Amino acid sequence: MTAHEVPRTLMVEGFRTRRSFGFGGLSKGATIVGAMVLLADGVIGTQAPITLLVTLPLTLAGFGLAAARRHGMSALSYYWAKASWRRATRIEATSYRRLLLPHPYALDLPGVGASSTLIKAHDPTSGKSVGVVHDRVTGRMTISTLLAPGGSLMAPTSSVQSSLRTWGSVLDAMSTDELIRGASVTIQITPGAGDALGDDVASRQDPAAPELAKAIISELVRTTPRATASVASWMSVTVDPNAAANPPTDLAEQVGEALKTVDSLDLSGTGTDIERRATDVDLRRLVRSAYDPAVFNARDGEFSDLSWSECGPQAADDGWEEYAHDGGVSLSYVLREMPRRPIAYSVLLPLLAPGKFQRRITLAYRVLDPYEGEAVLEREISHAHQRAQATAEVKGRAKWSQRADTQRAEQAAAQMAGGSQVADWTLMVTVTARTATDLPAARQELDRAVKAMRGIRMRPAYGAQAAVFAAGLPIGYNPLVKD
Repeated sequence: MTAHEVPRTLMVEGFRTRRSFGFGGLSKGATIVGAMVLLADGVIGTQAPITLLVTLPLTLAGFGLAAARRHGMSALSYYWAKASWRRATRIEATSYRRLLLPHPYALDLPGVGASSTLIKAHDPTSGKSVGVVHDRVTGRMTISTLLAPGGSLMAPTSSVQSSLRTWGSVLDAMSTDELIRGASVTIQITPGAGDALGDDVASRQDPAAPELAKAIISELVRTTPRATASVASWMSVTVDPNAAANPPTDLAEQVGEALKTVDSLDLSGTGTDIERRATDVDLRRLVRSAYDPAVFNARDGEFSDLSWSECGPQAADDGWEEYAHDGGVSLSYVLREMPRRPIAYSVLLPLLAPGKFQRRITLAYRVLDPYEGEAVLEREISHAHQRAQATAEVKGRAKWSQRADTQRAEQAAAQMAGGSQVADWTLMVTVTARTATDLPAARQELDRAVKAMRGIRMRPAYGAQAAVFAAGLPIGYNPLVKD
């Protein structure tokens, strides 16, 4: 083993994309729709055979688009999404402009955050305030915890193994708690430390320190923002208080139930330190600074008086491959495909390395309960066998890739039978440039980081830039959590 190799015990595997069984390269749903369309063509053709000259070519073209792949998705889905986005652009549904309305009318955050509101709650266990984001439509609540991740690249193998096992235990706890709907972990890297660094140093400085030490520290505070990056990380847990055995009757009880549920998750031993539950001021800072990175390092007093709607943008335009907002232009990428081989635990390090532009990396999770996970895996095994059998009937034998896929599905089922859990998860990355002229450089920086991961494939979030941008913020939106 060379110095740059990762021990086998620190490799991670078991990633697999859900695949339904359909005709050719079609999914199950596309196959059913296609069969219905062909049936309709046949019925119409019996009455007016001349119509087959039009309907049959169109049907075959639809089949071809549904079977073809573009950017990791079916070409039909891609072009349908693009047509929908262009229609939304024509009616100006992709543009947001915040207007001043008289009291008592209030504005909301744009897009997927429109149904959220911020509640300042009191946590009796810590005696401090906590910011709770409440979804007024679904009733779900999201509580964020500020983290201080520790480095593990130079840690002993046993310590890293222990952290991985403990994080697996946290996911197991999510699968058995019916109140937890999903979770996400976000790391945000912002170039420069600004005034916040000065405030932190001032609060820690000893008045009795030697004058020379004070002068050196002051000089470092003055020059460091030009050469460092500020790292903020947090974990957001989405809870449905109404799923409890005895649902809370009022908002205060719902907040209390959500806090109790999140407190039951023990993150100690996962390789990170818990700073505290995010306060309402923390949430305002994170959301507002995402739309305007220039204010990220401002003092707390500048955020304490902001309403929740004021944390959003004054204006925003959701483009096909970019999202323009107050303080700049953002690009968001989503996971396209995971490698089929084991990967190192540090595979995301290129994305986490500081760069010239603000970057936000989000891992979103939805852990399936044991019964749902078992049903999903059994269905995946059946689909894998059906695909291999269908290919064998046509070509005489199944493809090696199909056999390997069947083995991976069976291995996942065996692992679950041994106590593991099944989790839906995705990776999202957002990079923000201050001006449109810096956008090509930001895109190049992100593309280089993605390629450096060697195996994890990502693509732009076509037509969903605003939604993916919001998914990395602690506003209660998780794309894996469905109603």
